[in-house]
Amino acid sequence: MELKEFDALASIPTKEPERQFYFMSKLAHKVAELEKEKGRKLTCYVHTFGCQMNARDSEKLLGILKTVGFEEIDYEDADFVIYNTCTVRDNANQHVYGRLGVLNGLKKKNPDMKIGLCGCMMQEEVVIEKIKKSYRFVNLMFGTHNIYKFAELLCDMYDSDRMVIDIWKDTDQIVEDLPTERKYPFKSGTNIMFGCNNFCSYCIVPYVRGRERSREPKDIIREIERMVQDGVKEVMLLGQNVNSYGKGLENPISFAELLQEVEKIDGLERIRFMTPHPKDLSDDLIEVMKHSKKICRHIHLPMQSGSSRILKEMNRHYTKESYLDLALKIRRELPDVAITTDIIVGFPGETREDVEDTIDVIKKVGFDNAFTFIYSKRTGTPAASMPNQVPEEEVKVNFDAVLKTVQETARARVKLLEGQILPVLVEEINEHNPELLTGRLSNNILVHFKGDTSLIGTIVNVSLDEYEGFYYMGSLQE
Repeated sequence: MELKEFDALASIPTKEPERQFYFMSKLAHKVAELEKEKGRKLTCYVHTFGCQMNARDSEKLLGILKTVGFEEIDYEDADFVIYNTCTVRDNANQHVYGRLGVLNGLKKKNPDMKIGLCGCMMQEEVVIEKIKKSYRFVNLMFGTHNIYKFAELLCDMYDSDRMVIDIWKDTDQIVEDLPTERKYPFKSGTNIMFGCNNFCSYCIVPYVRGRERSREPKDIIREIERMVQDGVKEVMLLGQNVNSYGKGLENPISFAELLQEVEKIDGLERIRFMTPHPKDLSDDLIEVMKHSKKICRHIHLPMQSGSSRILKEMNRHYTKESYLDLALKIRRELPDVAITTDIIVGFPGETREDVEDTIDVIKKVGFDNAFTFIYSKRTGTPAASMPNQVPEEEVKVNFDAVLKTVQETARARVKLLEGQILPVLVEEINEHNPELLTGRLSNNILVHFKGDTSLIGTIVNVSLDEYEGFYYMGSLQE
């Protein structure tokens, strides 16, 4: 759609996304007026906290801002700043409050500056009340369910002197086909579903992201086809629990079946997905991966704990034994696949015996990597009010033991590839050494090697020469 199509409309469209393109057209005129007043381009800064789904949402925010005439900069002293927030852990909230203090100082120097907040943190009533009371200089707040209304909300913000707040408790609406600005031209994520029905006792996500709702497969395929036409070689299918994809559709389709359809897209070279839930990962998915030439050799399989007792308290719906059976089945059927995981240490009531169960699973599975976290009490979740919160000193000792085991197994797994020549998607110039390029193997391991910048965005063969713990130094093969 072109913005000029909506310039002469007498009435506001009621259908989406046409309604948002109308507001983008209106907003573009407003931005042009402000540019004239200031004698320069208006600048914007978008900062993402949290997961890949937030990163994808931020690409939409930036796409809309650029479409209406803003120029992106990489620092916060901008005409419009928006934080896309995460609330999985309390320290994420505290980080946002800290950055707002910085923005307050910048806004005093530039009173015309506008500040927006969106994302998961905004779905908490206590947060909204705190912002209204202590951070009254914020201009715009909206949550996770109505991000597609960004252009409309920006118009309200510029037309009003009040703080604009638009928070929905839930929705069954899905609106895509809006402008996006991808971080990488050659790879992108696409949301296949939203929300979560699992209600793990430590997790705030179902309360802030809402119930599960899946996109129609034809819409997902069409979006990926457009991406591929625009140069995308790798796509990541995103959802809080991708294994539940398709259950609520009028014509149900499984996640494994969706993957098979995505694989048929000409020109697409790599497919990733994030995140499956162990209780739902099917034999069909393993079988599809086994015969696929495009699905990357990586499964992220969040374990959280190796103790069946703790898993029950976490409301995870599997046991130590069933998780082990699944992970070892993946190892047998897909021997070249990297298995990574999430682990929480210090959940209420966790004992050293529970930690030893976790360490036992780590050793038996041999994870290729793990994101290991200290339990963070989240107000509003059942776990926050559980008795027997574990003392900090005890958690630290247990965390160190778990982390040490993870590092040992990860190094052993990565080292298995030494000396092989494997395809690498070249992503960027190495951030520490501009003479090197950095790319990623199908199994998600990073590789650094010398090469020309023209290779960025292409898949090349690289010899894995020197194993460096969690990554490789390699050499380009002709």
